Amino acid sequence: MTEEKQIVLVTGATKGIGLATAKRLAQNPNNLVVLNSHRELGEAEAAALKAEFANEVRIMTGDVADEADAQRMINDLVEEFGKIDVLVNNAGMTQDKLMTRMTEESFKAVVNTNLVGTFNMSKLALKVMQKKRSGVIINMSSIAGTHGNVGQANYSASKAGIVGLTKTTAQEGSLRGVRCNAIAPGMIKTDMTAKLSDKIVKQFEEKIPLHRFGTAENISQTVEFLIENDYMTGQVITVDGGLTI
Repeated sequence: MTEEKQIVLVTGATKGIGLATAKRLAQNPNNLVVLNSHRELGEAEAAALKAEFANEVRIMTGDVADEADAQRMINDLVEEFGKIDVLVNNAGMTQDKLMTRMTEESFKAVVNTNLVGTFNMSKLALKVMQKKRSGVIINMSSIAGTHGNVGQANYSASKAGIVGLTKTTAQEGSLRGVRCNAIAPGMIKTDMTAKLSDKIVKQFEEKIPLHRFGTAENISQTVEFLIENDYMTGQVITVDGGLTI
């Protein structure tokens, strides 16, 4: 029965790291995974997505950067299930350009989705979790947020902000049994890195001590670990093949 299951919400869960995370967590029959999409999926598209999962999943549409949308999503979960046990803040975007050519609009758009969206969902989920004195929040940062990256002033700033937000959420959440950690992926095979030229990919592979890009599954494994290890909070776990050693 759904009331006995752990309710898990993964934002930005229709592709890449979010989808891999949702798939891994849905393998646990004790989890009911809710996949967030920022856009409304067509009936056939939604059916095809659900067919990728062996167990029941739900799809929830909403823009995490919109406070009203974020509130509606959390309200809907609480109304149906009475709780939310795990929140994985994965929704994100990029608009890369050198800082001297980057517009204020582009900077704000990325920060709003990546950082403000994470804040919106964390704030609202935290309220629910604190009432039952348990819960886990996992935020997706990046090595761009801990080390910066050329052409990603907006993205790096948003992901650096997530590091600070994670540590504050962990401190405030710990007062009532809620844990919060972040993951900082390196070069991961996703639609985002698929846009890189073969030359750039080779250059990165030469810099990475393990000489290869990671996979979305490598990140989903870390998400699962952080959910299960109940003595970890306020940490940022780097998964980058040693790139930032």
